Amino acid sequence: MDEPFGSVDARTRDRLHAELLEIWAQTEQTVVFVTHDIDEAVTLADRVVVVDADPGTVRSSISIDLERPRQRTAHEFVEYVARIRDELGSPVDSSHE
Repeated sequence: MDEPFGSVDARTRDRLHAELLEIWAQTEQTVVFVTHDIDEAVTLADRVVVVDADPGTVRSSISIDLERPRQRTAHEFVEYVARIRDELGSPVDSSHE
């Protein structure tokens, strides 16, 4: 799925996350979910694959070892978000300076 929840409000997105996780738990099917939202990735994923700006290049693969349901304010959750953010690097493109 490529950013299927990008255009919905936060409350609906949270409900859709819960429904997706419930379907996944029942079917145990692999789901490939593309998102630019790091919190969403850590909430839903067992593994987050960080891709590089160079198309088709994997920068890293990070296993998310957290129990479900996941609490976005939990220390471990915040650490995963920070790790992925660090992996992505600065959002500022310094080449235009």
